[in-house]
Amino acid sequence: MTILANVLPYIQIILSIILIGAILLQQSDAGVGGVLGGGDAGGLHHTRRGSEKFIFIMTIVIAALLTISSLVAVFVK
Repeated sequence: MTILANVLPYIQIILSIILIGAILLQQSDAGVGGVLGGGDAGGLHHTRRGSEKFIFIMTIVIAALLTISSLVAVFVK
């Protein structure tokens, strides 16, 4: 258990950096106008395909792993 307690913070740092990168790689259709309420999306449906879908799923998996590692850190200490 002490090995896990010593390694877990480094795992969380690596996962958080990868999560930040995955979030930044995702394409956003909402620009400044979307933030201010003037977006042109108009309710259009957008389907993710190819690498965009892979990055989206990877983001969800990494976020789940980071959540699990945080819960493990609570119980290990």
